[in-house]
Amino acid sequence: MSSVYSDPIHGTHPEPIDHFDRLPDSLLLLVFNMIGDVKALGRCCVVSRRFHSLVPQVENVVVRVDCVISDDDCSPSSSVKSRADGPFSTLFRLVFGGIVKPLQALGQFLGPERPSLNKTLNTSSSSSLSVGLGGGEDGERDQGGVTHHSPTQVLRNFNELRFLRIELPGGELGIDDGVLLKWRADFGSTLDSCVILGAASVFNNVHFQVPDHGNNGFCINNGSNVGNGDDNGSIPESFYTSGGLKLRVVWTISSLIAASARHYLLQSIIAEHKTLDSLVLTDADGQGVLCMNGEQLQELRVKPLSASSASKRTLVPALNMRLWYAPHLDLPDGVVLQGATLVAIRPSEQSASKKEVSDASWLSSAFEEPYGTAAKMLVKRRTYCLEMNSF
Repeated sequence: MSSVYSDPIHGTHPEPIDHFDRLPDSLLLLVFNMIGDVKALGRCCVVSRRFHSLVPQVENVVVRVDCVISDDDCSPSSSVKSRADGPFSTLFRLVFGGIVKPLQALGQFLGPERPSLNKTLNTSSSSSLSVGLGGGEDGERDQGGVTHHSPTQVLRNFNELRFLRIELPGGELGIDDGVLLKWRADFGSTLDSCVILGAASVFNNVHFQVPDHGNNGFCINNGSNVGNGDDNGSIPESFYTSGGLKLRVVWTISSLIAASARHYLLQSIIAEHKTLDSLVLTDADGQGVLCMNGEQLQELRVKPLSASSASKRTLVPALNMRLWYAPHLDLPDGVVLQGATLVAIRPSEQSASKKEVSDASWLSSAFEEPYGTAAKMLVKRRTYCLEMNSF
């Protein structure tokens, strides 16, 4: 029987039908999963009670962070920074500025057993909700009158989380303008693999005439395009004498520290969300990507990570590395890399059982184009093997 409502002027009429209510929950969940963004999902929660009850069932969530603060920034006099001071920062806090109201509904998911977050999210709109990668702390924190919360608290509202992507506002590694540095690391309970691509400079050869000698003393042999394999693939002597090798070592160590710090901070989220099948922690600059699949996530739950005694990050095991170098690399779309370097890394104890690090498909798939092509071109050159102790 349809409902009716009384209109004193026009009489009695059937109550309008809300056709949106006819959509099944499964279809609404499909839409919410395509939205993904935690801010937008927070807004959806305040639309209706039905939406409020469905959002916790979303499986695909994207958390975009507006700014990052470290433990040293907790005092009221400290200002929020746009990024951490570097890869050696102890503990990151990820802050969503100005989105408290949309996330009030997320706080309500917590129910009476978690009153602290619910109370905070329903304070004035001048407050800010902090969502950080819980590195062992799950409580509130005051900073200049603004209460910040761990992302563990916000993500706890999702009961069936399977695919999680967290995006930092920028890479941790401060690099000079024009320098290329990208890395991808895969972790289980420890580092499984890491690929690093760097270049002393990047430019477009349509607008730039390549000189006889590249940046930082990297010599272009007879002006030839070494990307086409016209030389023997050897590293020139200038690479060692001009500080090129030292710079690559710094890139490698810094990237590994940044990756291990990110991994360490994900422990609480991974422990609480046993339904997770995929976790990606990246940054808006596209500098670094940490990935964990379902098998790796389960490995961390069963076998706790080993923490570095020096800082809050996962201990990096002893490593075998392979390095490829080209003083000058022309890519198909006109991008030119000066001092292009590719480093493929695996733990020493896994190198024998894992596929070879020289596998071009594995290395090239780590980066988006045109840098995937750069990796394919570099692995055709001479390989240099290195080892590194645990740190």
